[in-house]
Order: sequence, then structure tokens, then C-alpha cells
Amino acid sequence: MIRLRPRDSLFPERLRAIFDPPPSLYLRGAGDPELLTHRSVAVVGARACSPYGAQVARMLGRELAAAGVVVISGLARGIDGEAHRGALDGGGLTLAVLGCGIDRDYPASHAQLSRRIEEQGLVVSEYEPGVEPAPWRFPARNRILAGLSEAVVVVEARERSGALITADFALDEGREVFAVPGEITSSLSAGTNALLKLGATPLTSCDDILDVLGIERPDPAGAVEVSAEATQLLELVRAGPAGADELAARGALDSGAASIALTELELAGLVAAADGVYRAAKRR
Repeated sequence: MIRLRPRDSLFPERLRAIFDPPPSLYLRGAGDPELLTHRSVAVVGARACSPYGAQVARMLGRELAAAGVVVISGLARGIDGEAHRGALDGGGLTLAVLGCGIDRDYPASHAQLSRRIEEQGLVVSEYEPGVEPAPWRFPARNRILAGLSEAVVVVEARERSGALITADFALDEGREVFAVPGEITSSLSAGTNALLKLGATPLTSCDDILDVLGIERPDPAGAVEVSAEATQLLELVRAGPAGADELAARGALDSGAASIALTELELAGLVAAADGVYRAAKRR
């Protein structure tokens, strides 16, 4: 474990400059403390997220990490956890900011995820070992999430979500705030759509973030080649999420051929399935 104070040279300047910097910053993990100064984006949102929100968070984590951006989130269930997993899946680095003592894994169900993060990244907290999680500590930790980041992305959020507190801190510190547009009938989109009405930047792809921050997307390794049946179903999925039976019917394929084609698309990373619904995962 490492303890940094604002006067220390390794204490990140972005965090030192916020209105209420933490008196100490505790770190655990194998990552270099200089990670705290790298190009970074926070991805936050609802704990009880939708399958769509989970997929978007993981996609953003993966693509930001592939562009060399450190993905920051709060290790919570839902959007936070998916953003961390996406960054790890993309072979990148991620930081988790806790709202409890640095020696705790919260929630306990994310202990294994925390271990994965620590292998190359860092778990961060302003609280010394032994400090129990408490409701008021989590809004306070959100200023650290915003302070360490160059931009904050809110994927899904209800009207009074803690993710909106992070967005408020980010705006106060002059950070760019992005919001993923959502269905107007969904309570999980009430907070993000309200942010858009207040002037947050709509996010429709990872390129939106990279363009604003002036970060170049890495050259793709080349187009992924898939079968004619898989190409046909991919176009259908890009037109809108659907289940396997619906895609088979729309593509005039029998269920066996559709299943093989969808499996091919999943293995290629072109679609992702959640609750039996397939969605496009990335562009070729």
C-alpha cells in the first residue's frame, strides 16, 4: 500500500487542483502511481443497469483502453463494474476509486474484479485501512472520480443517481461531461437525458470522446472476415437489437444456421448478447 499527500511529487496535479482535494490518497495494486497522471476518462452510471447499459459500458471501457486511455470508475455493481471489465478485456489499465477504507473490497462480490484490476492497475481511496463504507462517503468519493479524470461519461442514471453527482463535480472542475442518450420512457435514462438538456455532450460512440480529448484512435488490425450468413445477420443486428429467432426469420435462415452465424459474430467481437437479445458491439 502507498500513501500520497498533496505535497508529494507523485500526487496527481489534476486532483491537487480541485476545490476539495483529499488530505491523503491510498493506493493498492501493481500499477505505477504515475497511472494517476495518464490520459483518463471516468465511466459511471446506475448500479441496477439495463443489459443495454452494461453492454455500452463494457464497450466504452474496452475501446478507451485500446486507445491507451486509463478507465476510471467506482467498482460498484452495474455500469462501474462493466466499465472496469471492458478495460481489462481490452488489455488496458483501469483505476477503481473506493468509498471506504483502502483495505476493503466493496461490494464484496467484486473482490475478484478488484484482484484483476490490481494486477496492472490501481485501487484508490482517500480513506485509511479499517474505514467502513457509509452512504455519505460515496458522494464524497465521486469528487475524486471526477478530479482524476479528463472527462466523465454517464451511461445510465436515474433522476437522483450518484453518477449525476460525479457529473456535477466534473462540471464544477471544467471537465467534459458526456451522456449516453436513452429511451424517454425509461427511468434509467431520466438522469442522462436531463444532463443532455443541460448541455452535456451526447455520446454515440467512443470516437466522440477521443475527438474531444484529441486522442488518436489506434489503427485497426484489419476488417474481420465472417461468413455470408454472419454478414447478413450483422446487418440485421445493426438495424436494431433482436433475438435469435427473430433474426433467423428476418434472414430467412434455419435456426441451426442462424445459431452458428451468431456464434461466429460473438467470437469476432461484432455482436454481444444479453438476456437473449443481440446488439452490435463495434463497427468493422
